Amino acid sequence: QVQLVESGGGLVQAGGSLRLSCAASGRTFSSATMGWFRQAPGKEREFVSSIWWSGGHTYYADSVKGRFTISRDNAKNTVYLQMNSLKAEDTAVYYCAAGFGTFGTTSNAYDYWGQGTQVTVSS
Repeated sequence: QVQLVESGGGLVQAGGSLRLSCAASGRTFSSATMGWFRQAPGKEREFVSSIWWSGGHTYYADSVKGRFTISRDNAKNTVYLQMNSLKAEDTAVYYCAAGFGTFGTTSNAYDYWGQGTQVTVSS
């Protein structure tokens, strides 16, 4: 079992920044692929970013590429999502996820999920 707890969400003006954190406990964090997803009201959950267990490879949705940066600290069992140049369309609940199987950018590639943290960007 893996428990994931997100933090760092909030209200920010367009153009501002937020840093999300996801603290993990339980099964070996350092062997997990970690991902961030988001879900806006009335929309399906969508992939945002992911990072391999070693941190050596990162992936981003086109909509956030160049603005968001994912990173991880395996010593602290924590993954981060630095979000810069935020836009109103980034408003959503952001979820952290951990996967121990085949790497992927879809929800079914991840085995464990956090409860989500709300990010609201005002225009």
